[in-house]
Amino acid sequence: MKPRISVITLGADDLERSLKFYRDGLGLPTEGIIGTEFEHGAVAFFELEGGLRLAIWKRRDLAHDSRLPQTPASPTEFSLAHNVGSREEVDQLMAEVR
Repeated sequence: MKPRISVITLGADDLERSLKFYRDGLGLPTEGIIGTEFEHGAVAFFELEGGLRLAIWKRRDLAHDSRLPQTPASPTEFSLAHNVGSREEVDQLMAEVR
């Protein structure tokens, strides 16, 4: 097996709000929410560099798919980072996100 990750999936309580954050706030390219015709299938994918994809999926559907109980959300469970080269770039990026 080649050591690689091709998809990172994040659970979201509000899929529409999360879509707006990643698409409109961060400018990540996406086709929007797909799979709504399936009971637990609504998901949005974002194409990232190097063939990596970010997916957002309803937390309850992710729990259903994994056959694990849904636990309370915690912002300390996971972190994603987008590093930039200067404080000015941080300020610019944060202004765009707002």
